[in-house]
Amino acid sequence: MDSAGHYNPRTVEEVFRDFKGRRTGMIKALTTDVEEFYQQCDPEKENLCLYGFPNEQWEVNLPAEEVPPELPEPALGINFARDGMQEKDWLSLVAVHSDAWLQSVAFYFGARFGFDKADRKRLFTMINDLPTIFEVVTGSAMKQAKEKSSDRNSSKSKSNSKGRGSESVKYVKQEMKEEEEVLDEVEEEEHGETLCGACGENYASDEFWICCDICEKWFHGKCVKITPARAEHIKHYKCPSCSNKRAKP
Repeated sequence: MDSAGHYNPRTVEEVFRDFKGRRTGMIKALTTDVEEFYQQCDPEKENLCLYGFPNEQWEVNLPAEEVPPELPEPALGINFARDGMQEKDWLSLVAVHSDAWLQSVAFYFGARFGFDKADRKRLFTMINDLPTIFEVVTGSAMKQAKEKSSDRNSSKSKSNSKGRGSESVKYVKQEMKEEEEVLDEVEEEEHGETLCGACGENYASDEFWICCDICEKWFHGKCVKITPARAEHIKHYKCPSCSNKRAKP
């Protein structure tokens, strides 16, 4: 398990899914939840970072105390720059650093689990097909999407943007929904033969699974009594069988 609350992704599809979850959380912070995000980035507080989690949530917090940290760390001290810049410029700056952090986390997993040249290229291509957080926050992603839509059908009307970043997030969610359907098909094919180490049933993409970091077997969360919320606090998961082996003298 990683410190940002998810099982360690081991395939290109899993790393990309992890990337998208973190990205969505950070986009929320910088668009639909921007007022709350702004308030949490108090310059009077210590060095703060913006974290995105695989479950599409975000958090403003102090950097990890571990040295070196389990995952690459996001930009430090984003709160200190808040009052010295125009808000839109500050949000754009945080967005750029967030994009860089997401890339570093994705390719950290790629290096850790031995992705070869083809895997790395495929991962980058999948990531590159998504607008960056910076493009979403500054509105350029919506502009590009509208231009493409206009080219395909010039008669379609363009809706006006309402609220800070709300239309951008709708666009991203629609785009990600289509990609999610493709990924589900790929994941089902890839894990179709994976069996739960506890009950022996097949893999299902709509259920929470967790991988043992010792024996590398996969388990239904419900079979080993691990919920997604509990999993967020587990750095290295050991299944009941491996835990029992370690406990024996």
